[in-house]
Amino acid sequence: MLAVHGLSKHYGQIVAVDDVSLDVREGSFYGIVGPNGAGKTTTLSMITGLLRPDEGRIVVHGVDVWTEPVRAKHVIGVLPDKLRLFDRLTGAQFLHYAGTLRGLSAKTVRARTSDLAVAFGIEDALDRLVADYSAGMTKKIALAAAMIHSPRLLVLDEPFESVDPVSAANVIDILQRYTAAGGTVVLSSHGMDMIQRVCDSVAIIVRGKVLAAGTIDEVRGEQTLEERFVELAGGRKAAEGMEWLHSFSD
Repeated sequence: MLAVHGLSKHYGQIVAVDDVSLDVREGSFYGIVGPNGAGKTTTLSMITGLLRPDEGRIVVHGVDVWTEPVRAKHVIGVLPDKLRLFDRLTGAQFLHYAGTLRGLSAKTVRARTSDLAVAFGIEDALDRLVADYSAGMTKKIALAAAMIHSPRLLVLDEPFESVDPVSAANVIDILQRYTAAGGTVVLSSHGMDMIQRVCDSVAIIVRGKVLAAGTIDEVRGEQTLEERFVELAGGRKAAEGMEWLHSFSD
């Protein structure tokens, strides 16, 4: 479903992504993990056509993302980092806009909006302005917009950030049913337990490089995924020289 080969991105002397290659099979629930600043968001932005790579090739369902961007984007749904939505629209208007932009008829948009609202538990919020949504509600309406055109590939950057545990469980259930039907999910997250629990494959990116990739069991070995991640990211740092923190100010 997704083939990434030799992907690189530089900002002056800073190497944000360094020769990243990934292969994601159809129907996979694929996690990408890494410390802050590792290049996860930059990688996902290039995969989805939001940021042009300096080097490398990205193919989604047989379509090159950068030589045939319109065809590629027809099969991709995106939940980007740092959400920027048309928040002076109501939730219903926003989903209508997203569906119409994808070429869906008004009747189809209405039916899918109703289904998505029930699935994400936002029925009562559809007539309110997106500007008035909580952070978690904003994330859910954005995820609904990413799914409304039934893409083959969903690329989600921190989809569970600011989402309460009950809503997160509902979203995971929706995504698992989506992958069971042949859809493919690629997501980044800092939640190692969640990645280990729901994903079948994972890539660990540190300082712009893929240090490990494969099935969850292949990557973690005899350790937990968190232990393997910490090991590859440089290990835990000893908090020495902070004795002052143990002398309380009162």
